[in-house]
This record gives sequence, C-alpha cells and structure tokens, in this order.
Amino acid sequence: MNKKKLKQWLWPIWRLWSKIPWKRLAWMKRFNPFRLIKRMDWYIINKFIGTYFYSIILIISISIVIDVNENLAKFTTNHAPLRAIVFDYYTNFVPYFANLFSPLFVFIAVIFFTSKLAGNSEIISMLACGMSFKRLLRPYLISAAFIAALNFYLGAYIIPKGTVVRHDFESLYKNNKKNTSASNIQLMVDKGVVAYISQYDDIRKTGYGFALYKFENKKMVSQMNANVIQYDTISDSRYHWKARNYKIRTLKGMREQITSGMEIDTLIKMEPMDLVFSRGQQETFTSPELLRYISKQQKRGSSNVVQYEVEFHKRIATSFASFILTIIGVSLSSRKRKGGMGMYLGIGLALSFTYILLQTVSATFAINADTPPMLAAWIPNILYSFIAYFCYRQAPN
Repeated sequence: MNKKKLKQWLWPIWRLWSKIPWKRLAWMKRFNPFRLIKRMDWYIINKFIGTYFYSIILIISISIVIDVNENLAKFTTNHAPLRAIVFDYYTNFVPYFANLFSPLFVFIAVIFFTSKLAGNSEIISMLACGMSFKRLLRPYLISAAFIAALNFYLGAYIIPKGTVVRHDFESLYKNNKKNTSASNIQLMVDKGVVAYISQYDDIRKTGYGFALYKFENKKMVSQMNANVIQYDTISDSRYHWKARNYKIRTLKGMREQITSGMEIDTLIKMEPMDLVFSRGQQETFTSPELLRYISKQQKRGSSNVVQYEVEFHKRIATSFASFILTIIGVSLSSRKRKGGMGMYLGIGLALSFTYILLQTVSATFAINADTPPMLAAWIPNILYSFIAYFCYRQAPN
C-alpha cells in the first residue's frame, strides 16, 4: 500500500476523530480506575505480582520433583507414556496445586518483598512523606483483587476440566481405580417418580434389575420393570435409556393394563453421573455445573450433596483469602526491625498453614457434623478477618 492510498484510507477516520467533543467528555475521566494508581502503586503491584508468580514457580517445581520421585515406579510399572505424563498429568497437576495453596503463595510474596522494602527504609520514606498506612495498602489490595479474580476463574471454570483428565490418568497409571459400580440405587428422578436399580455398571452404562414407579396423590399409577436398562450415549439429547425385557403395569382404578416387550426406548430424568459417586467427584464440576447438580439432587430429595455445596462455597471463600492474608502480611512485615523478619515470617507462615488446615477441618465438619456448608466454607475467613483487623491496628500509622 503506497502513501497516497494510506492517506485516503485514514482520512475519514481522522475527520471522525477530530469531530468528537473531547472537552465535553472530560468528566468521563473520573470513571477511569487507573487514574487512582500512581507510579508508587505500580512499583508495589509489579513487585507483588512478580514475587507471587516467582514463589509459585519455585515451590511447584520442588513439588513436581518430589511427585516424580514418588510415582516414577508406578509410571514405569503401568507403562505410562511420556506424553500422557507431561500433558495429561503434570500439566493439570501444576494449576490444581498452585490454586490450592494460593493463599500461602500470596502471604509468602507479601512478606518477602515488603520486608525487603522495610529493610531498605522505603516504607519509612513513604510514611514520612505523609502517606498513611491505609493509603499504603491500596496497591496491595489491588494486587490481591487481581489474584483473587484469577484464582476464582481458574478454580471455577478451568481447573475442574483439567482435573477430569488428571483423574483419568491416575485411574489408569497410578492404581487409583475409580468407583465404576453401585448397587441398590434408589432415587427420585422426577416429581412423584422413583427409580430403583439393583446393580449398575458405569463402564457399560448398564443397570440390572430396574424398576420405575410413578405416584399421583400418594397412589401408584404405573410401574415399569426391566431386566436390563442401558444409557444411550450416542443420542443427541439427554436422559435416553433403552430397556430390555420390560413390563409396564398401568393402574386405572380397579383395572390393570400390562404391556411387555423385548426392547423400548424411554426418557428417564437420570444420568450415569447420578448413579455412581467417586471420591473427589465434586472437583471435576465447574461452578455452573455444581449449581445445576446441587439443584437437581435437592429436588430429588438426595442428601448426598453436602460436599458439592462445600466445594461451591469454598471456591468463592478461598478467593477472598487473598485480601485477608495480604493485610496480615503487610501489617507484620512493614516495620523495620533490628532482629530481622525471622520471627514474624514464622508467625505468618504458621497462620497460612493453619488457614489451609482450618479449611479442610471445616469442610469435614460440614460433611460429618451437619454444619451448614456455606458457614463451613466461610469459617476460616471469618476467624482470620479478626486476626487481620488486629494486625492492621497494630501496624505503623
């Protein structure tokens, strides 16, 4: 393209741009969030985010070395291909554990670079220039907001899909077999419709000894029995089952109508995932899938949804931990001390580890002690909010 054609192409754009009344739109600058971020804020944000990712790379690298050392014999014995080890297992191993221990990485990053700033008297210079400790927290909280949003997005939408691949790899090459069968299954598949399966095989998607009961006004109006029922995996829509050697009884008052046959296609509002529960299954659902699954199971009257509710609320609560541990870290490490940061670093790491431990304990309480799932997921944040407030009040002002 020569200069003449370029000018002809840019001229209409330039005319339109010059006619925009920029002076009248100057008030829109007030809504620009970046106008509140100064050069000093960018300096702290770059330090925070950079140290956060550096600590993740360092610690996860050590974790990978330890994991390879522990599982190398299993991988060799089960003939796991190198491509599957790298792309199916460790590619999904890294984001899962990085997101799981993100509160710890946040705290390590804050303690590390803030104590270095304090040791170089940079924090003292900022406060001596009239900056309040509250103002000093602004870039820290902006960074924590970025990390919290990133953790929530990964934990709610990306990591669950990778967890499915990782679990499949573990079931094949680490002898961690998934639960693929169930017996004596009874569940409400729709309002007034109850299904029963004597034995179910998830590999073949086939159930044996099937019965379906339909009730109206607490009276049974129909019953369907089948020796074998199989889920139609190639159907374009959901809930398609094929019943073999079936018999249908329809009750109309004092009369009874019986229909039987060799095979029939039927719609039953249940899926294979509703019949077999495996350990850690809730981690393989995205947050929208968790909500749909919880709603569906609650309508059926199932009580086996507590761990799914805890997982849903924990993903949100863990994201907010970035703010709490950031405030604690800044409050502990922003003061220059003669003895160094050894003792305060130890206190902070102990708080981070106890936070992660409390998350696990509270989830166990929700499952085994009838604690409300939402409360169980937020108990660590509630307790550590008081600790963060206490540290904030004791910090230099």
